[in-house]
Amino acid sequence: MKDPLAANAPHGVRETTAAAAPPLDRFIERCAASLATGRFVKLLLAKHHGPQPDLQRVMVRAVSLKGEPCLSFVYRHTTRDVTKNLSVDAGWQTVRDLLGPVFRNAHLHTAGETVELTISQRGVCTLRSTPLAQPAGDAVEALEAPPAASHDREKQRWVDVRQPFLTALGVTTAQHDVVPAMSRKWKQINKFVEVFAGALRASGLLSAADAPAAAPRSIRVVDFGSGKGYLTFAVHDHLRGQPGIAAQVTGVELRGDLVRLGNAVAQKLGLQGLRFDEGDVSTRTAEPIDVMIALHACDTATDHAIHHGLRGGAAVILCSPCCHKQLRPQLLSPHPLRPILQHGVHLGQHAEMLTDGLRALLLEACGYDTQVFEFVALEHTQKNKMILAVRRPDARPATASAGQIDDLKAFYGIREHCLETLLRADGLLPA
Repeated sequence: MKDPLAANAPHGVRETTAAAAPPLDRFIERCAASLATGRFVKLLLAKHHGPQPDLQRVMVRAVSLKGEPCLSFVYRHTTRDVTKNLSVDAGWQTVRDLLGPVFRNAHLHTAGETVELTISQRGVCTLRSTPLAQPAGDAVEALEAPPAASHDREKQRWVDVRQPFLTALGVTTAQHDVVPAMSRKWKQINKFVEVFAGALRASGLLSAADAPAAAPRSIRVVDFGSGKGYLTFAVHDHLRGQPGIAAQVTGVELRGDLVRLGNAVAQKLGLQGLRFDEGDVSTRTAEPIDVMIALHACDTATDHAIHHGLRGGAAVILCSPCCHKQLRPQLLSPHPLRPILQHGVHLGQHAEMLTDGLRALLLEACGYDTQVFEFVALEHTQKNKMILAVRRPDARPATASAGQIDDLKAFYGIREHCLETLLRADGLLPA
C-alpha cells in the first residue's frame, strides 16, 4: 500500500512498512531486478552506525570476474579502502545483512531511477523512488544501456596500461586488463599524471631536454602520504619517459608495511631513482625539492607538506587537502555569519573553503601562481579538490595577497592558520 504522503511528495514515491512486503525485501528485489535487466549502475550504503568507527560507507558495483557476474564491495574507511568481490547471490545477502545493523541508508542508482531506503533508529523502513528525467533523442538509448563493467572508454591515457608496476600494485591483471574494482583508481592515476605533466611544462623543469649534449637533469619529487604508492610509481614512470631527465622520486608514508611494499616492488622491477621512506612530514628534515606532492594529508599535515616544499625550493606544489579541522572552531566566535555557520554542514564547508583559500593566497605571497580546482569527479572520491602552485620565473611575490590574508582573518575572526605560522617562523613569508 502506498503511503498517503506519497501524493504530496514532489520528487518521487514513498512507501513505508504499511505495504504488503517489508520495504527492505522490496529494496533488495529492486536491486536484483535492476542488475538482471542491465539497468543497475551502483549502490551506496551510508549513515554508518556499526561497530567499526572508522568505516564510512560502502560502494557496490557490478563487475565480471572470469566471465561470471559479481558484485564488488568497496568498504571506505577513514584512511583506507577494502575491496571484496562476491557472487551475485552472496552480494545481495551481504547488502541485506549490512542494512539496519551497520548502515541506515541505501541509494540504488539505475539507468531510469534512484531508489532510497532509510531506516530510522526504531527500525522503521521507508522506501522512496525518484524517476530520472528522460533525455530526448539518441541520448535515451545511451541512458538505457549502462557501460559494461570491464569496458574502458576513456579516450586518452597518460599511463601505459602495460606498465609492470600497475600489475604489481593490483591495478591491472597479468594480461594488463584493468581490475574492475580498480577502475576508479585507474582514472585517478591518469588524471593526476595529466595535471602533473601540465605543471612540469609550466614550471620550466623540463627545459634541460633542450640541451641534448648536457648530462641528464635530476628532478627531485617527494610524495608525502604516498600510501600504497599508486601515484608515486606513476610520477616516476612519467619522468622516466622525459628525454634528458633523471627521476629521483621519494614516497614518504607513516605506515611501515606500505613502505616495505613500495620498496619491494621498486626493487623487484629494477626501478632506479624510486624509493619509499617511513616518516612524518612534520618532522622530516628540510631537503632540496623540485616537486612536492601531498594528497589527502589530514588537516595541518597539508600545511607542513607545503612548508616543506617551500623550504626545499619546490618549483611545483600539488596538494589535495583533507580533514579541515584547524579553522573550524575559530569560526564560532560572534560574527555576522553566525546564524549561517550554526549549521554543521555550512560550518564545515566554510572552514574548508577558508583553509584552502588562505593556503592559495599564502603561496601567491611566496611567489607562486596558484590554482584551486576539482581534481576528479565526486563519484570517484569525495576528496576531489586540488591546490596547484607553480613558482613564477622571478619568484616575485603577489603584493596584494598579504593584505587580503589579513582582511580575511579579521573578517572571520581567525586567530591562527598553521601554514602562515610555519612560514613566518622561518621568515619565508614576505613582510
